[in-house]
Amino acid sequence: MKRLKNEPPSGRRFKLSHFLLGIGAMYLVFLAFKFPHFLEIAAMLSGDDSYVGLDGAAVEEMEDSELSKPFFSSVYKDTFHRKLEDNENRNAPSMPSKEPLEEVKGEPKPIKPLQHRYGRITGEIIMRRNRTSDLSILERMADEAWTLGLKAWEEVEKYDAKGVGQSSVYDGKTESCPSWVSVKGDELAARDNMMFLPCGLAAGSSITVVGTPHHAHQEYVPQLARLRSGDGIVMVSQFMIELQGLKAVDGEDPPKILHLNPRLRGDWSKQPVIEHNTCYRMQWGTAQRCDGLPSKKDDDMLVDGFRRCEKWMRNDIVDSKESKTTSWFKRFIGREQKPEVTWPFSFVEDRLFILTLRAGVDGYHINVGGRHVTSFPYRPGFTLEDATGLAIKGDVDVHSVYATSLPSSHPSFSPQRVLEMSDKWKSQPLPKSPVQLFIGILSASNHFAERMAVRKTWMQSAPIKSSSVVVRFFVALSPRKEVNAVLKKEASYFGDIVILPFMDRYELVVLKTIAICEFGVQNVSAAYIMKCDDDTFVRVETVMKEIDGIPAKKSLYMGNLNLLHRPLRTGKWAVTFEEWPEAVYPPYANGPGYVISQDVAKFIVAQHGDRSLRLFKMEDVSMGMWVEHFNSSKTVQYSHNWKFCQYGCMENYYTAHYQSPRQMMCLWDKLSRGRAQCCNFR
Repeated sequence: MKRLKNEPPSGRRFKLSHFLLGIGAMYLVFLAFKFPHFLEIAAMLSGDDSYVGLDGAAVEEMEDSELSKPFFSSVYKDTFHRKLEDNENRNAPSMPSKEPLEEVKGEPKPIKPLQHRYGRITGEIIMRRNRTSDLSILERMADEAWTLGLKAWEEVEKYDAKGVGQSSVYDGKTESCPSWVSVKGDELAARDNMMFLPCGLAAGSSITVVGTPHHAHQEYVPQLARLRSGDGIVMVSQFMIELQGLKAVDGEDPPKILHLNPRLRGDWSKQPVIEHNTCYRMQWGTAQRCDGLPSKKDDDMLVDGFRRCEKWMRNDIVDSKESKTTSWFKRFIGREQKPEVTWPFSFVEDRLFILTLRAGVDGYHINVGGRHVTSFPYRPGFTLEDATGLAIKGDVDVHSVYATSLPSSHPSFSPQRVLEMSDKWKSQPLPKSPVQLFIGILSASNHFAERMAVRKTWMQSAPIKSSSVVVRFFVALSPRKEVNAVLKKEASYFGDIVILPFMDRYELVVLKTIAICEFGVQNVSAAYIMKCDDDTFVRVETVMKEIDGIPAKKSLYMGNLNLLHRPLRTGKWAVTFEEWPEAVYPPYANGPGYVISQDVAKFIVAQHGDRSLRLFKMEDVSMGMWVEHFNSSKTVQYSHNWKFCQYGCMENYYTAHYQSPRQMMCLWDKLSRGRAQCCNFR
């Protein structure tokens, strides 16, 4: 039988069909290998009934991204556009193929713990690697911090020889301070645009800034270009005036007690804007924006009787004027008429301004050219005495700065105001028998108020008073010998501080976490170990009840878990491929509060002792990495619950984060009355 011309050969048809079958078979094999991986992830999280889905990438990245804080290189770094940039960074770039990483020979060698003569355990680190070998960035930081810490501890010993009891720092003896400070513009520039306020501020203090804003300049905003289909050029003229506190930890920005940001050309609204905010531990609060529309005159919105935002003329709003007939009629019937004066925006490019910032009873008041423009209420957690620095940066030429009516006396810092040396706040000695839970609290050396607030609140819980739960603070050293001396005296009196003799750095928090694990398994033999921060309020009984819901023989990792988060490759918290070559992080619990079982902690301590524990600068991610490693040999129960609050507080919380000492006292007062409610006052 003859084959038709247009009929394809049987051999070709056979090969094509087999090719398609081969493709299908490969796809099925791919699914067979990948599907169990997703089942494994789901199984890890299935043990907690409260788990619905860990779609928290936007929240975590908003914390870690540099884009979450206001910048002054671009006017578009406001809340709206920071949100756009957070979304943009949600998909981090994959590893570039053109520049492959060098092969890592073995795991990075960590540092070994060292017993110190002060305290039951010491600080946690010393470099035992050959100094000539290559060290990672984290190891070099640790090596330097350890060396500086040893020197700082020697200074504390010498300082003790003179007697801390006679120190004006601790006993609250005041230091003489000038009642006024002034600086010229060129002197301010030479000081990196920072003016030191020796004793902070007091009610009635005022700061006057004389300056001239720059002409606007062009900036390109990629996010705006996408919205405008290519046109991302904007004109920018803005500057900032900030009251800052003392820097507590190296690598962590000092707190911004007041952030004042006038934007002459506006932002995404295209209208001139003045923004206020605060920043604590590199976390920004809720911004107050003034855009030319007056704020309400309700009593709860006023600050010392002043509006938070005054009115100024806007080119998009035309004030309606009464007709002559209406005006005559109102005068005829005797209705009182108050003339309304509308002012232009207070700052003009290349025109001199005189701005006065005054500290009132309820908040800060800003006058420009003798006219009140805006007021900003005090935020909890900050005091006027904390405002020891004034920073002025951005598109402005500063001619002079005058600070007047300053407090004439004030200690360099004031632990005597918050450290209540009473026996009732002392911790009990460590029990000789095993305990149910050990809680390690990360704290900075000068956080006296935070530690005292914890002692007076949730550390008074019944399980802690009965010694079934033990709590200790873990604190590294400060560059200031006076702070270290008072810290040592505080630790000696209250008996609840583990001093780690290395210089505190933001990137070395992971070493404190290892110290907590070591203390929990070697000093108290705890069944479970919890890590939290000194601004975390813990409902101890509730956390223990949650732990009791897990079978006793199961390994546990409990907290507010994050799944499949990608490392950020740009910004302040950027992670290089050398630091983290993987595309995603392992499942990890947010750092403000999580729990691990004893066997997990023992594994971490053993790995650290064998110098095989992988270290990473983000301690919560490190813990997730260690638990994942442990999980490869023994199944771990991953227990997720949103009530381990990462940001602030929620009703019926287990832990509440970013709580000031005042909020701690409020939460404890409510909890003592049986109400697990938040204290969201400003």
